[in-house]
Amino acid sequence: MQIASNIVILPPVNLIGMHVYTNRPEISSAVAKHKEKGLKIGFVPTMGALHRGHGSLFNFALENCDVVVVSIFVNPTQFNNPADLETYPRDLQADLEFLEHINPNLLVFAPSTTTIYGSEIKALDFNFDGLDQVMEGAFRPGHFEGVATVLKYLFEIVNPDMAFFGEKDYQQLQIVNKLVEIENLPVQIVGCPISRHDDGLAESSRNKRLTKKQREASPFIYKTLMQAKEHFNDQSVEDVVHFVEQEFKGKEHLELEYFEIANATTLKHATTKKAEDKYRAFIAVFAGDVRLIDNIALN
Repeated sequence: MQIASNIVILPPVNLIGMHVYTNRPEISSAVAKHKEKGLKIGFVPTMGALHRGHGSLFNFALENCDVVVVSIFVNPTQFNNPADLETYPRDLQADLEFLEHINPNLLVFAPSTTTIYGSEIKALDFNFDGLDQVMEGAFRPGHFEGVATVLKYLFEIVNPDMAFFGEKDYQQLQIVNKLVEIENLPVQIVGCPISRHDDGLAESSRNKRLTKKQREASPFIYKTLMQAKEHFNDQSVEDVVHFVEQEFKGKEHLELEYFEIANATTLKHATTKKAEDKYRAFIAVFAGDVRLIDNIALN
């Protein structure tokens, strides 16, 4: 798909002291000037609604790079549920205030949908060797094609040396690594540890939508993952899966969508354990209409 070339170029805007780029040429030019000086460019793509989990990614990037670009763009092609796209929180001013507290020298790229996609909002086709067909891919058809499409465009616009992603979306992290490989993109992908609330719930923009009772119930997800990890030491894969499914039966305010034990590299469903392989447990749970995901290394 060709991105439209007849896009009106607007000057970068300044909000609360931060420099915010809204167009492709300006952010690309700003990055190029830093690269000419031999500076290492880090990149953290986000959809806004920034929280402490994002903050940990920004800090990882700042520790490892000279200049860090943060994109804020709610990507329409990765939402298979239109209602989810419609309700996704958007508050650029609040996001910029959050970023200014992290580091006022961050470069912010906040493009419009037209700037990214042109006149045709459409995901590209990729062959991810099955990484996109399991778990999130199975329950959210087309999701990873949309994620990969916007990341391909953003990588080409920003041209970073390193890009940082949280392991909460571990399957996405594997997809991004595959994208870089098949598209031969000159960027190093860095996975960062999951940021959690004190009670174990993984940080997520969706947490803001939880009711008080749903929020009080939600730490049960991580608690159950930790128990599954303990059981994994001396029980079969089938027994661990059965344990988790039983734990969620009748659990008030939480409904299990799936629990999966998979090979940490291939993401293929595990039926037996092999000593030389690494495994992760993946989970998706509904709290009302809010969908929460999490995962944990098992060995």
